[in-house]
Amino acid sequence: MSTEEYLRKIDEVIAQGPYTDTWDSLCGHPTPVWYEKGKFGIFIHWGVYSVPAFGDEWYPRNMYRKGSRENLHHVETYGTLDKFGYKDFIPMFRGEKFDPVQWAELFQEAGAKFVVPVAEHHDGFKMYASELSPWNAAEMGPEKDVLGQLKAEIENRGMVLGASSHRAENYWFFNGAREIPEADVNDPQYAELYGAAAGPTRDHSNIYDNTPTQEHMEKWLVHTCELIDKYHPKLIFFDWWIQQYAWKPYLRKFAAYYYNRAVQWGEEVAIDSKFDAYVHGSAVKDLERGQLDHITPDLWQNDTSVARNSWGYTIGNDYKKTSDIILDLVDVVSKNGALLLNVGPKSDGTIPEEDANILREIGRWMKVNGEAIYGTKYWKVFGEGPTVVPEGHFTDTYEKNFTSEDIRFTSKGNHIYAIVLHWPEDGEIHIRSLGNDMKLLKSSICDVELLGTDLHPRFFRNEALDISCGRIIEPGDMPVVLKITIE
Repeated sequence: MSTEEYLRKIDEVIAQGPYTDTWDSLCGHPTPVWYEKGKFGIFIHWGVYSVPAFGDEWYPRNMYRKGSRENLHHVETYGTLDKFGYKDFIPMFRGEKFDPVQWAELFQEAGAKFVVPVAEHHDGFKMYASELSPWNAAEMGPEKDVLGQLKAEIENRGMVLGASSHRAENYWFFNGAREIPEADVNDPQYAELYGAAAGPTRDHSNIYDNTPTQEHMEKWLVHTCELIDKYHPKLIFFDWWIQQYAWKPYLRKFAAYYYNRAVQWGEEVAIDSKFDAYVHGSAVKDLERGQLDHITPDLWQNDTSVARNSWGYTIGNDYKKTSDIILDLVDVVSKNGALLLNVGPKSDGTIPEEDANILREIGRWMKVNGEAIYGTKYWKVFGEGPTVVPEGHFTDTYEKNFTSEDIRFTSKGNHIYAIVLHWPEDGEIHIRSLGNDMKLLKSSICDVELLGTDLHPRFFRNEALDISCGRIIEPGDMPVVLKITIE
């Protein structure tokens, strides 16, 4: 189907469905129940950039930026850019050990409720079978429909499949090569992979930054609609650059098409976006590696990674502590958010043992404490304590140093979950928000339970809710959950 034919199809679906490509209509689309209940998902950055495994997943851009660390490494390791360009990594990207069954089993063991593979990154190489471009993993590299194989295994285990598209950024991603005339990016025969390579860009605040052409935006719309038509993902994640003003009509049209197609499928779907690319209420707000400092009544998401330095696999990744990730999850959920945690497989398709160990440790914590996460709602306040969690993008790697006074709340039915972020040595907990003086809880407390134990500790309610657990738990880095039952 040509671009023109697909554009006509998009218009026909929108004309026949309940959603129109207006903000008023799109803001009437509900957030999926599965999303609000699931809270925790896995993000996957796996692509051709996993082959050099150097720097980060922006290696394909930076290798064409003369004098950059990646450029110097590339020339020294692989040769000059007229002899070895990014496209030449594709035959090396074999994915010979890729096992969607093992991946899905690991994600399920971690306690994930949804999984979001990157279907296409900025580099223009698709990880799925496409009729619109030969530059895809089903025809080149692994010669496998990675997204399709993952979809089958993920959904067979009751998890939800999403997909991430970063195709918008392909417009400028390779523009550094324009300063290197001999680079293969400048050869027209590779334009489908490398895109317009137009520049400059990278301004998050300028909504008129490097306005893309109509042709690029129309192809983006068609390629993204093909993705949802072929794989029916229940979540579409977009990266940051689509907040540019020129994209607005195309964002509305995509959302109307996607939401109407979901009505036809009988499915609940969602769009994740950043920087107000979508009007408030028409999509789920996403903060990259970031958190909020307050509760919001609308579901939001923090997308982050097990590594601080990269989303894709690189040799020598700087990994976070599992406890820090779980603490972020707890903080996010207490403020009505969801956590999308990224792993970066190696080019052969294996998930690094460091990534896998983190996911297994999260899964062990979830088996004991998951009832304080899944299916919960935020409480009247998100928590209490002296430690400030900064708000905004790129804040979740800051050292927080939580204390035993730092507590987060979630709720479900007649239960309040008080999640103690750092367990005290003496096992004495004092929850001021549940004391009589705060007047946040006027119901009687009839029981307190320490999850993962048989202990129902003594408690007394005065200025604070004082709970005596003794030394049944050794102090450690992991948060501990008190399940409080009220009348």
